[in-house]
Amino acid sequence: MSKTIDVCLSPQLIDLYDLEGKIVVVVDILRATSVMTTAFAHGAREIIPVEKLEVAREYLSKDGYLCAAERGGEQIEGFPLDNSPFSYMDGVVQDRSVVITTTNGTVAIERSMVADEVLIGSFLNLSSVAEYIQLQNKDVIVHCAGWKGKTNMEDTLFAGALVEKLKMSHELGCDTPHMALKYWESVKDNLTETVESSAHARRLNRLNIKEDIAYCLRIDEYQVVPKMIGDRLLLV
Repeated sequence: MSKTIDVCLSPQLIDLYDLEGKIVVVVDILRATSVMTTAFAHGAREIIPVEKLEVAREYLSKDGYLCAAERGGEQIEGFPLDNSPFSYMDGVVQDRSVVITTTNGTVAIERSMVADEVLIGSFLNLSSVAEYIQLQNKDVIVHCAGWKGKTNMEDTLFAGALVEKLKMSHELGCDTPHMALKYWESVKDNLTETVESSAHARRLNRLNIKEDIAYCLRIDEYQVVPKMIGDRLLLV
């Protein structure tokens, strides 16, 4: 039986998908999974993603953890790190255990955990994720974090880009990967301009982080593949 790739456009829809035995690629382009990819590329030892803010707070009093929290795009008071990829560079996370909770991305990770493998995807590590998947003999679901349960533009475009990478090795599971692929093909030559018009980009622009948006749309900046092992992300 040939392998398939499917796309879930929101964590609110993930219960419609059978995740067992499959690889789930969680994507939250603006900005959680881009941050996680960046952190590993800049030397983080491990990342512990947690859905609930109160769980993340428990790590603040524990030795050895560097904690980040974001809600609605803004840093939560009392946490040393925010949700900007630039905060994870310049040796800040080198050899550190990082705890992260975000509005959307960590929710999608938590709701993917029954899968056989959970990977972190972003434009920054697009080809590395695709190459890893091609070495496995498993069906794939791209789980888009979206925004507070709703579909968003940038995660759907990443899904289309990954479908394009895998369409020769994986059959498209339903209409959603077809739509994501066609959308990606139609705008990939104008990716930045397209995403800058998205609701989430406009939301983030109000926070004066246009640089973050441009950075998160860089393709194949890094060759890292973060994967959930138990309750934490490690590099494979």
